[in-house]
Amino acid sequence: IHLFKDTDFCKVKGAFSEVVLAEEKRTQRLVAIKCIPKKALEGKENNIENEIAVLHRIKHPNIVSLEDIFESTSHLYLVMQLVSGGELFDRIVEKGFYTERDASQLIHQILDAVKYLHDMGIVHRDLKPENLLYYSMDEDSKIMISDFGLSKIEGTGSVMSTACGTPGYVAPEVLAQKPYSKAVDCWSIGVISYILLCGYPPFYDENDAKLFEQILKAEYEFDSPYWDDISDSAKDFICHLMEKDPLKRYTCEQALQHPWICGDTALDKNIHESVSAQIKKNFAKSKWKQAFNATAVVRHMRKLQLGTSLEGPSQITPTSPCHGHLCVKEGLRMGSLIRLCPAAETKVNMLLEKKVLV
Repeated sequence: IHLFKDTDFCKVKGAFSEVVLAEEKRTQRLVAIKCIPKKALEGKENNIENEIAVLHRIKHPNIVSLEDIFESTSHLYLVMQLVSGGELFDRIVEKGFYTERDASQLIHQILDAVKYLHDMGIVHRDLKPENLLYYSMDEDSKIMISDFGLSKIEGTGSVMSTACGTPGYVAPEVLAQKPYSKAVDCWSIGVISYILLCGYPPFYDENDAKLFEQILKAEYEFDSPYWDDISDSAKDFICHLMEKDPLKRYTCEQALQHPWICGDTALDKNIHESVSAQIKKNFAKSKWKQAFNATAVVRHMRKLQLGTSLEGPSQITPTSPCHGHLCVKEGLRMGSLIRLCPAAETKVNMLLEKKVLV
């Protein structure tokens, strides 16, 4: 890759690709390069072509951008904007003060970005906290949407049918394998909003069948005492997004006009202690993986004969810390998966000390 030749790399391995942290020698700008072996793409060419097509079309301040593409005889290289502020949940836990208004401002940014996608005819289809990363370590850092591996450019009919996404955030119509539209993203934003205000997911059961039944019926509660200090406006906002009927569900445009987002109904009371405690309890990586196991969903769909569709096979994805994408924070914690040359190790340590990377 000519722009990054002889550059020090911090390498992070994902399931099908490797991500390297690189510095452009001319500008000293840090970027992330997703290195995809062409062998891993055999039979999946449409997936990567779709992701690149989507990334080429979008430019938004709250969406991780594709900077460039290179190709060798053996690899495809996607040069991506680097985001270094860490994951959404980690930032909330680390805060000493966190309110409804903070959550409202986060959701406002997400809604604005997803509305942009929808206006461009793009459906993300895998919105979840793990794909929401802070741009920097600054206290007022913006949030960024990443991972467009399951995104879809809508056709003329604006209806899709592939069963895809991450179980805890998938809309009922997807699990039921009904034709669906961009409304599935709005459901996911509702689930994220719910978690941001209480620290636990709206749907959970140790029994997979019961979990899917909850989602299919859209059965969720605002449990006491966790929701006692949350405003009725916040609950109303969530109910409009987590509406079972996609035709009645709020669009991003409607959600942006809700008083909890654009008005002054989001409360300023500190809810950090309760929310952070629940996040720590419910979203430890291993527990989250177990709770929403992708294999279990595929199994469920096969039982219902929902494993395939007009678009192709089911693409339910497991919940992993970073999916081999731009999560520098998790990569640096992975130890054995990191391979650093001495100069790169020195540079990474320096960045850690400066809190450029966490």
